[in-house]
Amino acid sequence: MIAPLRLVWLALALWGAIHPMYWFLRYMRETGTGLGGLIDAWYVNASTTGLTWDLTIAAIALTVWIVAETVSQRRWLNLVAIPATFCIGVSCGLPLYLFLRSRPAA
Repeated sequence: MIAPLRLVWLALALWGAIHPMYWFLRYMRETGTGLGGLIDAWYVNASTTGLTWDLTIAAIALTVWIVAETVSQRRWLNLVAIPATFCIGVSCGLPLYLFLRSRPAA
């Protein structure tokens, strides 16, 4: 049985994957600009640029943490949280990593 806290991490990872992606896809569909247009929108003003950098720095910090723990603990599956972080977002990558790292040792 999965521990309740692990279920919370998993639920947050799923929410962090689905909810932001809904808005990204909606934006790209409405504007017809595709991924390039979405990335351009992240830098449309100082507020969105600041948020983009905030999330980028958080993603880099999370990646360093994931790599450091994965190498020391040799739990290689945890590395899947890195592409989840950069391809989907920190809202998916962080709870996914917490879910993975909280599994019982084999």
